[in-house]
Amino acid sequence: MIATSTSSATNSRFRYGNPSVECNGAELHKQCRQLATVLTITGSIDEVNVGQVVAQAKGCIIAEKPFVLDLSGVTSFAAQGIELLDAIDEACYAAGDEWSLVISQAVSRTLRLCGVDDVFPATPSVPDALHHFSDVAGERRRILPILTKSA
Repeated sequence: MIATSTSSATNSRFRYGNPSVECNGAELHKQCRQLATVLTITGSIDEVNVGQVVAQAKGCIIAEKPFVLDLSGVTSFAAQGIELLDAIDEACYAAGDEWSLVISQAVSRTLRLCGVDDVFPATPSVPDALHHFSDVAGERRRILPILTKSA
């Protein structure tokens, strides 16, 4: 028996365990790591797909687990994309999560033009964001024994 596929090879990028989700020009891939959940978005975020992207992204937020939104592969970011960042900020706040944003040049340009380039918690890369979350977790572990000691 021979297995065949009706989709083209360029559009079918299978990833074992965590398949990518296509949202009208944006591709989303979620990874649950020990330190944080990482959502990587590539492609274009515009007025057509921003609602779908927001819904998918909010579904990736896990209570009390840091979240990294990696937009370093976004090639086009419309002003409506700021709705995504606002939604993530609100959802992470409600879940008690710290979050970090990795941006591309297209995202940086839009944030700068809209005057919100310093509003969201940006980091240069996913490894830098994970390192930050590791440092925060280590500090909490160091302080916890001090807080639990009785007088």
